[in-house]
Amino acid sequence: MKRCTGILAIRSLLLGAVIAGERPNVVLILADDMGYGDVQVLNEESNIPTPHLNELAKGGAIFTDAHSGSAVCTPTRYGLMTGRYCWRSRLKRGVLFPPNDKPLIESDRVTIANFLKKEGYRTGMVGKWHLGIGWARTEKENVVFDEPFTDGPIEKGFEEWYGVAASLDMVPYVMLRNHQAVEKTTEIQPAIGFPKYIRKGPKDPNFDPGDALDLFAKEAGRFIKKEDDKPFFLYLPLTGPHKPVWPHERFVGKTKLGPYGDFVHQVDATVGMVLKSLEESGKADNTIVIYTSDNGSFMFRRGEKDDHHLKNEKDQGYRPEDHSANYHWRGTKADVWEGGHRVPFFVTWPKQIKAGTKVDDAVCLTDVLATVADVIGSELPKGAGEDSYSFAPQLKGEIRGTRPGVINHSASGIFAIRKGPWKLVLGDGSGGRQKPKGKAFGQPYHLYHLGDDPSEAHNLIEQKSEIAQEMEAEFEKIVGKDR
Repeated sequence: MKRCTGILAIRSLLLGAVIAGERPNVVLILADDMGYGDVQVLNEESNIPTPHLNELAKGGAIFTDAHSGSAVCTPTRYGLMTGRYCWRSRLKRGVLFPPNDKPLIESDRVTIANFLKKEGYRTGMVGKWHLGIGWARTEKENVVFDEPFTDGPIEKGFEEWYGVAASLDMVPYVMLRNHQAVEKTTEIQPAIGFPKYIRKGPKDPNFDPGDALDLFAKEAGRFIKKEDDKPFFLYLPLTGPHKPVWPHERFVGKTKLGPYGDFVHQVDATVGMVLKSLEESGKADNTIVIYTSDNGSFMFRRGEKDDHHLKNEKDQGYRPEDHSANYHWRGTKADVWEGGHRVPFFVTWPKQIKAGTKVDDAVCLTDVLATVADVIGSELPKGAGEDSYSFAPQLKGEIRGTRPGVINHSASGIFAIRKGPWKLVLGDGSGGRQKPKGKAFGQPYHLYHLGDDPSEAHNLIEQKSEIAQEMEAEFEKIVGKDR
Protein backbone atom coordinates (compact mmCIF):
# COMPACT_ATOMS: atom_id res chain seq x y z
CA MET A 1 0.00 0.00 0.00
CA LYS A 2 3.01 2.25 0.42
CA ARG A 3 3.56 4.96 -2.20
CA CYS A 4 2.20 4.18 -5.66
CA THR A 5 0.54 0.80 -5.89
CA GLY A 6 0.83 -0.08 -9.57
CA ILE A 7 -0.84 0.87 -12.85
CA LEU A 8 -4.33 -0.11 -11.68
CA ALA A 9 -4.04 2.03 -8.57
CA ILE A 10 -2.69 4.96 -10.56
CA ARG A 11 -5.64 4.83 -12.93
CA SER A 12 -7.98 4.75 -9.97
CA LEU A 13 -6.27 7.37 -7.83
CA LEU A 14 -4.82 9.86 -10.21
CA LEU A 15 -7.50 12.33 -10.94
CA GLY A 16 -8.67 13.92 -14.17
CA ALA A 17 -6.12 16.73 -14.32
CA VAL A 18 -3.18 14.36 -14.02
CA ILE A 19 -4.57 11.90 -16.57
CA ALA A 20 -4.96 14.83 -18.96
CA GLY A 21 -1.27 15.61 -18.51
CA GLU A 22 -1.73 18.68 -16.31
CA ARG A 23 -0.03 17.98 -13.05
CA PRO A 24 -1.55 19.87 -10.14
CA ASN A 25 0.10 22.68 -8.26
CA VAL A 26 0.67 21.96 -4.57
CA VAL A 27 0.35 24.48 -1.73
CA LEU A 28 1.36 23.14 1.68
CA ILE A 29 0.47 25.49 4.57
CA LEU A 30 1.82 24.63 8.02
CA ALA A 31 0.60 26.62 11.01
CA ASP A 32 2.83 26.88 14.06
CA ASP A 33 1.28 25.60 17.31
CA MET A 34 -2.34 25.73 16.11
CA GLY A 35 -4.49 23.35 18.11
CA TYR A 36 -7.22 21.07 16.80
CA GLY A 37 -9.83 23.14 18.63
CA ASP A 38 -8.60 26.47 17.28
CA VAL A 39 -10.55 25.93 14.06
CA GLN A 40 -14.32 26.40 14.34
CA VAL A 41 -15.14 23.67 11.84
CA LEU A 42 -13.53 21.19 14.26
CA ASN A 43 -14.74 22.84 17.47
CA GLU A 44 -18.26 24.23 17.30
CA GLU A 45 -17.84 25.80 20.74
CA SER A 46 -14.94 27.99 19.62
CA ASN A 47 -15.59 31.72 19.65
CA ILE A 48 -12.54 32.53 17.54
CA PRO A 49 -13.64 33.37 13.98
CA THR A 50 -11.87 31.17 11.41
CA PRO A 51 -14.05 31.71 8.31
CA HIS A 52 -11.33 31.01 5.74
CA LEU A 53 -10.22 27.76 7.34
CA ASN A 54 -13.86 26.73 7.77
CA GLU A 55 -14.49 27.27 4.08
CA LEU A 56 -11.26 25.54 3.08
CA ALA A 57 -12.11 22.51 5.20
CA LYS A 58 -15.70 22.19 4.03
CA GLY A 59 -14.63 22.51 0.41
CA GLY A 60 -12.58 19.32 0.44
CA ALA A 61 -11.48 16.59 2.83
CA ILE A 62 -11.39 16.95 6.61
CA PHE A 63 -9.09 14.50 8.39
CA THR A 64 -10.31 14.06 11.97
CA ASP A 65 -7.46 11.82 13.14
CA ALA A 66 -4.35 13.52 11.77
CA HIS A 67 -1.11 13.72 13.72
CA SER A 68 2.20 15.48 13.65
CA GLY A 69 5.09 13.06 13.98
CA SER A 70 6.24 14.91 17.07
CA ALA A 71 4.61 17.15 19.64
CA VAL A 72 7.18 19.88 18.97
CA CYS A 73 8.43 21.84 16.02
CA THR A 74 11.73 20.73 14.46
CA PRO A 75 11.13 16.96 14.40
CA THR A 76 7.70 17.38 12.83
CA ARG A 77 9.16 19.59 10.09
CA TYR A 78 11.87 17.04 9.39
CA GLY A 79 9.23 14.31 9.04
CA LEU A 80 7.00 16.44 6.84
CA MET A 81 9.85 17.32 4.48
CA THR A 82 11.37 13.82 4.27
CA GLY A 83 8.58 11.33 4.98
CA ARG A 84 10.83 9.93 7.69
CA TYR A 85 10.34 10.02 11.45
CA CYS A 86 12.82 12.44 12.98
CA TRP A 87 13.92 10.03 15.72
CA ARG A 88 15.68 8.11 12.91
CA SER A 89 17.92 11.18 12.54
CA ARG A 90 20.45 12.50 15.07
CA LEU A 91 17.70 14.53 16.82
CA LYS A 92 16.09 12.19 19.36
CA ARG A 93 14.30 14.79 21.47
CA GLY A 94 13.66 18.53 21.68
CA VAL A 95 14.16 21.06 18.90
CA LEU A 96 17.04 22.87 17.24
CA PHE A 97 18.13 26.16 18.83
CA PRO A 98 19.85 28.53 16.42
CA PRO A 99 22.51 29.48 15.78
CA ASN A 100 24.59 26.65 17.26
CA ASP A 101 22.69 23.59 16.00
CA LYS A 102 23.82 22.22 12.66
CA PRO A 103 21.44 21.61 9.72
CA LEU A 104 19.36 18.50 10.39
CA ILE A 105 18.27 17.17 6.99
CA GLU A 106 21.00 14.97 5.57
CA SER A 107 22.60 16.17 2.33
CA ASP A 108 21.49 13.10 0.35
CA ARG A 109 17.97 12.92 1.81
CA VAL A 110 14.97 13.11 -0.56
CA THR A 111 12.62 15.94 0.40
CA ILE A 112 9.27 16.99 -1.01
CA ALA A 113 11.02 19.96 -2.59
CA ASN A 114 13.89 18.21 -4.36
CA PHE A 115 11.57 15.37 -5.43
CA LEU A 116 9.09 17.76 -7.06
CA LYS A 117 11.90 19.87 -8.52
CA LYS A 118 13.21 16.79 -10.34
CA GLU A 119 9.65 16.14 -11.51
CA GLY A 120 9.62 19.52 -13.26
CA TYR A 121 8.01 21.65 -10.55
CA ARG A 122 8.90 25.22 -9.70
CA THR A 123 9.61 25.07 -5.96
CA GLY A 124 9.38 27.87 -3.43
CA MET A 125 9.23 28.31 0.31
CA VAL A 126 7.91 31.25 2.33
CA GLY A 127 8.10 31.28 6.11
CA LYS A 128 9.73 29.49 9.03
CA TRP A 129 12.46 26.89 8.42
CA HIS A 130 13.73 25.69 11.85
CA LEU A 131 15.73 22.79 10.41
CA GLY A 132 19.15 24.35 10.80
CA ILE A 133 21.31 26.65 8.67
CA GLY A 134 25.04 26.68 7.91
CA TRP A 135 25.77 30.17 9.21
CA ALA A 136 28.92 32.04 8.31
CA ARG A 137 31.45 32.02 11.15
CA THR A 138 34.62 33.80 12.15
CA GLU A 139 37.92 32.01 12.69
CA LYS A 140 36.89 31.74 16.34
CA GLU A 141 33.60 30.07 15.29
CA ASN A 142 31.43 33.06 16.21
CA VAL A 143 28.30 33.29 14.05
CA VAL A 144 28.01 36.16 11.57
CA PHE A 145 24.36 36.58 10.62
CA ASP A 146 24.99 39.32 8.08
CA GLU A 147 27.17 37.21 5.79
CA PRO A 148 25.89 34.69 3.18
CA PHE A 149 25.01 31.30 4.66
CA THR A 150 24.68 27.79 3.25
CA ASP A 151 22.79 24.53 3.82
CA GLY A 152 19.32 26.00 4.21
CA PRO A 153 16.10 25.50 2.22
CA ILE A 154 17.79 26.15 -1.15
CA GLU A 155 20.08 23.15 -0.65
CA LYS A 156 17.06 20.99 0.19
CA GLY A 157 15.29 21.57 -3.13
CA PHE A 158 13.68 25.00 -2.97
CA GLU A 159 14.55 27.35 -5.80
CA GLU A 160 13.69 30.37 -3.69
CA TRP A 161 13.03 31.11 -0.04
CA TYR A 162 11.91 34.13 1.97
CA GLY A 163 11.39 33.77 5.69
CA VAL A 164 12.95 33.31 9.12
CA ALA A 165 15.49 30.84 10.42
CA ALA A 166 13.34 29.44 13.23
CA SER A 167 10.56 30.52 15.59
CA LEU A 168 10.01 34.24 15.99
CA ASP A 169 11.23 34.04 19.59
CA MET A 170 14.65 32.78 18.40
CA VAL A 171 17.62 34.64 16.92
CA PRO A 172 18.35 36.16 14.50
CA TYR A 173 15.51 38.69 14.26
CA VAL A 174 15.79 39.40 10.56
CA MET A 175 14.18 38.21 7.34
CA LEU A 176 16.25 35.95 5.11
CA ARG A 177 16.14 35.48 1.36
CA ASN A 178 17.78 32.48 -0.29
CA HIS A 179 21.33 32.68 1.19
CA GLN A 180 21.42 36.15 2.74
CA ALA A 181 19.80 38.28 5.44
CA VAL A 182 17.83 41.09 3.83
CA GLU A 183 19.12 43.66 6.36
CA LYS A 184 21.98 44.02 8.82
CA THR A 185 21.44 42.91 12.42
CA THR A 186 22.85 46.05 13.99
CA GLU A 187 20.72 46.12 17.14
CA ILE A 188 20.15 43.82 20.10
CA GLN A 189 16.56 42.82 20.78
CA PRO A 190 15.94 42.81 24.55
CA ALA A 191 14.10 39.89 26.07
CA ILE A 192 10.31 40.27 26.40
CA GLY A 193 7.98 38.25 28.65
CA PHE A 194 4.61 36.69 27.82
CA PRO A 195 2.59 37.02 25.71
CA LYS A 196 5.06 38.76 23.36
CA TYR A 197 7.76 36.34 24.42
CA ILE A 198 11.13 36.93 22.76
CA ARG A 199 14.68 35.99 23.72
CA LYS A 200 17.51 38.50 23.68
CA GLY A 201 19.53 38.57 20.47
CA PRO A 202 20.71 40.28 17.25
CA LYS A 203 18.06 42.20 15.35
CA ASP A 204 17.39 44.13 12.18
CA PRO A 205 16.25 47.55 13.55
CA ASN A 206 13.17 47.45 11.30
CA PHE A 207 12.17 43.88 12.16
CA ASP A 208 8.66 43.69 13.66
CA PRO A 209 7.20 40.25 14.51
CA GLY A 210 3.72 41.70 14.05
CA ASP A 211 4.44 42.17 10.35
CA ALA A 212 5.65 38.63 9.64
CA LEU A 213 2.37 37.01 8.57
CA ASP A 214 1.51 39.89 6.24
CA LEU A 215 4.95 39.74 4.65
CA PHE A 216 4.61 36.00 4.12
CA ALA A 217 1.15 36.34 2.55
CA LYS A 218 2.44 38.99 0.16
CA GLU A 219 5.48 36.92 -0.81
CA ALA A 220 3.36 33.79 -1.26
CA GLY A 221 1.03 35.72 -3.55
CA ARG A 222 3.96 36.86 -5.67
CA PHE A 223 5.20 33.28 -6.04
CA ILE A 224 1.75 31.93 -6.91
CA LYS A 225 1.06 34.61 -9.53
CA LYS A 226 4.36 34.24 -11.32
CA GLU A 227 3.83 33.44 -15.00
CA ASP A 228 5.35 30.04 -15.67
CA ASP A 229 4.41 26.98 -17.70
CA LYS A 230 5.63 24.71 -14.92
CA PRO A 231 3.39 23.48 -12.12
CA PHE A 232 4.50 24.89 -8.76
CA PHE A 233 5.05 23.69 -5.22
CA LEU A 234 4.73 26.29 -2.46
CA TYR A 235 5.65 25.39 1.12
CA LEU A 236 4.24 28.03 3.48
CA PRO A 237 5.17 27.39 7.13
CA LEU A 238 3.61 30.24 9.12
CA THR A 239 4.92 31.66 12.39
CA GLY A 240 1.64 31.80 14.31
CA PRO A 241 0.00 31.29 16.68
CA HIS A 242 3.34 30.23 18.22
CA LYS A 243 4.86 32.71 20.65
CA PRO A 244 5.57 35.56 20.49
CA VAL A 245 1.81 35.96 20.57
CA TRP A 246 1.97 39.15 18.56
CA PRO A 247 -1.06 39.86 16.38
CA HIS A 248 -0.85 42.79 14.01
CA GLU A 249 -2.48 45.91 15.46
CA ARG A 250 -5.46 45.65 13.09
CA PHE A 251 -6.39 42.32 14.74
CA VAL A 252 -5.94 43.38 18.36
CA GLY A 253 -9.22 43.08 20.26
CA LYS A 254 -11.10 41.45 17.40
CA THR A 255 -11.99 38.23 19.26
CA LYS A 256 -12.54 39.26 22.89
CA LEU A 257 -10.29 36.33 23.78
CA GLY A 258 -7.05 38.21 24.26
CA PRO A 259 -3.85 38.12 22.20
CA TYR A 260 -4.04 34.36 21.56
CA GLY A 261 -7.55 34.54 20.13
CA ASP A 262 -6.62 37.58 18.03
CA PHE A 263 -3.54 35.81 16.74
CA VAL A 264 -5.43 32.68 15.72
CA HIS A 265 -7.88 34.94 13.91
CA GLN A 266 -4.97 36.58 12.07
CA VAL A 267 -3.58 33.19 11.02
CA ASP A 268 -6.97 32.45 9.48
CA ALA A 269 -6.96 35.80 7.70
CA THR A 270 -3.47 35.08 6.37
CA VAL A 271 -4.69 31.81 4.88
CA GLY A 272 -7.54 33.78 3.32
CA MET A 273 -5.07 36.18 1.69
CA VAL A 274 -3.13 33.29 0.16
CA LEU A 275 -6.29 31.60 -1.11
CA LYS A 276 -7.36 34.90 -2.66
CA SER A 277 -4.04 35.13 -4.50
CA LEU A 278 -4.58 31.60 -5.74
CA GLU A 279 -8.02 32.51 -7.09
CA GLU A 280 -6.71 35.67 -8.72
CA SER A 281 -3.97 33.68 -10.44
CA GLY A 282 -6.53 31.51 -12.21
CA LYS A 283 -4.73 28.40 -10.94
CA ALA A 284 -7.01 27.44 -8.07
CA ASP A 285 -8.96 24.69 -9.87
CA ASN A 286 -5.82 22.66 -10.45
CA THR A 287 -4.13 23.27 -7.11
CA ILE A 288 -4.04 20.93 -4.15
CA VAL A 289 -4.05 22.87 -0.89
CA ILE A 290 -3.00 21.08 2.29
CA TYR A 291 -3.44 22.88 5.60
CA THR A 292 -2.18 21.54 8.92
CA SER A 293 -0.11 22.40 12.02
CA ASP A 294 3.26 21.25 13.32
CA ASN A 295 1.84 20.23 16.72
CA GLY A 296 -0.92 21.15 19.14
CA SER A 297 -1.42 24.43 20.96
CA PHE A 298 0.56 25.38 24.06
CA MET A 299 -2.65 26.45 25.81
CA PHE A 300 -3.83 24.23 28.69
CA ARG A 301 -7.33 22.96 29.38
CA ARG A 302 -9.01 23.61 32.69
CA GLY A 303 -7.45 21.41 35.37
CA GLU A 304 -4.33 20.71 33.30
CA LYS A 305 -1.90 23.35 34.49
CA ASP A 306 0.39 24.44 37.26
CA ASP A 307 0.59 27.98 38.63
CA HIS A 308 3.23 29.04 36.09
CA HIS A 309 1.13 28.00 33.12
CA LEU A 310 -1.99 29.53 34.67
CA LYS A 311 -0.20 32.86 34.95
CA ASN A 312 0.86 32.68 31.29
CA GLU A 313 -2.68 31.93 30.19
CA LYS A 314 -4.03 34.87 32.17
CA ASP A 315 -1.49 36.96 30.28
CA GLN A 316 -3.19 35.83 27.08
CA GLY A 317 -6.32 37.65 28.21
CA TYR A 318 -8.78 34.85 28.96
CA ARG A 319 -9.39 31.86 31.21
CA PRO A 320 -8.64 28.40 29.80
CA GLU A 321 -12.30 27.42 30.06
CA ASP A 322 -13.22 30.22 27.63
CA HIS A 323 -11.58 28.40 24.73
CA SER A 324 -10.34 24.84 24.22
CA ALA A 325 -7.42 25.28 21.84
CA ASN A 326 -6.83 21.52 21.77
CA TYR A 327 -10.55 20.65 21.83
CA HIS A 328 -11.26 17.83 24.30
CA TRP A 329 -7.89 16.17 23.79
CA ARG A 330 -5.66 15.80 26.82
CA GLY A 331 -2.46 17.80 27.18
CA THR A 332 -0.72 20.41 25.06
CA LYS A 333 2.17 20.96 22.71
CA ALA A 334 5.20 18.86 23.77
CA ASP A 335 3.06 16.14 25.41
CA VAL A 336 2.63 12.61 24.14
CA TRP A 337 -1.07 13.00 24.96
CA GLU A 338 -3.40 13.71 22.03
CA GLY A 339 -3.40 17.47 22.55
CA GLY A 340 0.30 17.49 21.75
CA HIS A 341 0.07 16.06 18.24
CA ARG A 342 -3.52 15.74 17.00
CA VAL A 343 -3.76 18.58 14.52
CA PRO A 344 -6.15 20.18 12.03
CA PHE A 345 -5.64 18.66 8.57
CA PHE A 346 -7.58 19.74 5.48
CA VAL A 347 -7.01 18.92 1.81
CA THR A 348 -8.78 20.61 -1.10
CA TRP A 349 -8.55 20.19 -4.86
CA PRO A 350 -11.52 21.81 -6.63
CA LYS A 351 -13.44 19.52 -8.99
CA GLN A 352 -11.28 16.59 -7.87
CA ILE A 353 -11.96 16.13 -4.14
CA LYS A 354 -15.64 16.11 -3.23
CA ALA A 355 -16.65 18.83 -0.80
CA GLY A 356 -17.60 17.42 2.58
CA THR A 357 -15.30 14.40 2.37
CA LYS A 358 -14.51 13.15 5.86
CA VAL A 359 -11.60 10.88 6.71
CA ASP A 360 -11.51 9.25 10.14
CA ASP A 361 -8.43 7.05 9.56
CA ALA A 362 -5.26 7.95 11.43
CA VAL A 363 -2.68 9.70 9.26
CA CYS A 364 0.63 11.38 9.98
CA LEU A 365 2.32 14.41 8.46
CA THR A 366 5.04 12.04 7.24
CA ASP A 367 2.39 10.71 4.81
CA VAL A 368 2.31 13.88 2.72
CA LEU A 369 5.38 12.94 0.66
CA ALA A 370 4.03 9.57 -0.54
CA THR A 371 0.63 11.10 -1.18
CA VAL A 372 2.05 13.86 -3.37
CA ALA A 373 4.03 11.26 -5.32
CA ASP A 374 0.85 9.21 -5.81
CA VAL A 375 -1.20 12.17 -6.94
CA ILE A 376 1.27 13.33 -9.60
CA GLY A 377 1.72 9.76 -10.86
CA SER A 378 5.36 9.24 -9.88
CA GLU A 379 7.20 6.85 -7.59
CA LEU A 380 9.59 7.95 -4.92
CA PRO A 381 13.23 6.92 -5.28
CA LYS A 382 14.20 3.70 -3.56
CA GLY A 383 14.79 4.25 0.15
CA ALA A 384 13.01 7.61 0.29
CA GLY A 385 10.18 8.40 2.67
CA GLU A 386 10.36 5.14 4.58
CA ASP A 387 7.64 6.25 7.03
CA SER A 388 5.36 7.78 4.39
CA TYR A 389 2.11 6.09 3.32
CA SER A 390 -0.21 7.56 0.72
CA PHE A 391 -3.68 8.70 1.74
CA ALA A 392 -4.62 9.43 -1.90
CA PRO A 393 -7.44 6.83 -1.85
CA GLN A 394 -9.20 8.68 0.98
CA LEU A 395 -9.20 11.87 -1.06
CA LYS A 396 -11.69 10.11 -3.34
CA GLY A 397 -13.66 8.66 -0.46
CA GLU A 398 -12.14 5.21 -0.95
CA ILE A 399 -10.71 2.84 1.63
CA ARG A 400 -6.97 2.40 1.57
CA GLY A 401 -5.03 -0.67 2.62
CA THR A 402 -3.76 -1.23 6.12
CA ARG A 403 -1.28 1.38 7.33
CA PRO A 404 1.30 0.46 9.97
CA GLY A 405 0.71 2.13 13.30
CA VAL A 406 1.29 5.88 13.56
CA ILE A 407 4.12 6.73 15.93
CA ASN A 408 4.20 9.97 17.90
CA HIS A 409 7.04 11.41 19.92
CA SER A 410 6.97 13.85 22.83
CA ALA A 411 9.43 16.68 23.40
CA SER A 412 11.51 14.61 25.82
CA GLY A 413 11.42 11.41 23.78
CA ILE A 414 8.43 9.43 25.06
CA PHE A 415 6.85 7.38 22.28
CA ALA A 416 3.25 6.45 21.53
CA ILE A 417 1.81 4.25 18.80
CA ARG A 418 -1.70 4.37 17.36
CA LYS A 419 -3.51 1.44 15.76
CA GLY A 420 -7.23 1.70 15.08
CA PRO A 421 -8.90 3.12 18.21
CA TRP A 422 -6.03 2.02 20.46
CA LYS A 423 -3.13 4.11 21.68
CA LEU A 424 -0.15 2.75 23.60
CA VAL A 425 2.13 5.20 25.41
CA LEU A 426 5.55 3.66 25.96
CA GLY A 427 6.29 5.66 29.07
CA ASP A 428 4.82 6.72 32.39
CA GLY A 429 3.96 10.38 31.78
CA SER A 430 3.39 13.18 29.30
CA GLY A 431 6.99 13.54 28.18
CA GLY A 432 6.29 17.23 27.80
CA ARG A 433 4.63 19.99 29.81
CA GLN A 434 1.91 18.22 31.77
CA LYS A 435 2.80 16.64 35.09
CA PRO A 436 3.88 13.92 35.66
CA LYS A 437 6.34 14.24 32.80
CA GLY A 438 7.56 10.67 33.24
CA LYS A 439 10.37 8.82 31.51
CA ALA A 440 10.71 7.15 28.14
CA PHE A 441 9.94 3.43 28.53
CA GLY A 442 9.19 4.01 32.21
CA GLN A 443 6.54 1.78 33.75
CA PRO A 444 3.63 1.57 33.86
CA TYR A 445 2.80 2.12 30.21
CA HIS A 446 -0.52 3.68 29.28
CA LEU A 447 -3.13 2.11 26.99
CA TYR A 448 -6.23 4.00 25.90
CA HIS A 449 -9.22 3.29 23.67
CA LEU A 450 -9.67 6.71 22.10
CA GLY A 451 -13.06 5.84 20.65
CA ASP A 452 -14.49 5.38 24.14
CA ASP A 453 -12.07 7.62 26.02
CA PRO A 454 -10.90 10.60 23.92
CA SER A 455 -9.63 12.39 27.02
CA GLU A 456 -7.23 9.54 27.89
CA ALA A 457 -8.64 9.33 31.41
CA HIS A 458 -8.77 5.54 31.82
CA ASN A 459 -5.55 3.55 31.52
CA LEU A 460 -6.43 0.01 30.39
CA ILE A 461 -2.90 -1.39 30.45
CA GLU A 462 -3.77 -4.08 33.01
CA GLN A 463 -7.17 -5.04 31.59
CA LYS A 464 -6.00 -5.21 27.96
CA SER A 465 -2.43 -6.41 28.31
CA GLU A 466 -2.61 -8.60 25.18
CA ILE A 467 -3.51 -5.60 23.01
CA ALA A 468 -0.67 -3.63 24.59
CA GLN A 469 1.77 -6.44 23.82
CA GLU A 470 0.64 -6.58 20.18
CA MET A 471 1.06 -2.84 19.80
CA GLU A 472 4.46 -2.86 21.46
CA ALA A 473 5.56 -5.59 19.05
CA GLU A 474 4.42 -3.46 16.09
CA PHE A 475 6.26 -0.47 17.52
CA GLU A 476 9.45 -2.53 17.75
CA LYS A 477 8.97 -3.73 14.18
CA ILE A 478 8.59 -0.18 12.82
CA VAL A 479 11.55 1.14 14.79
CA GLY A 480 13.68 -1.88 13.98
CA LYS A 481 13.40 -1.61 10.22
CA ASP A 482 15.94 1.21 10.30
CA ARG A 483 18.55 -0.81 12.17
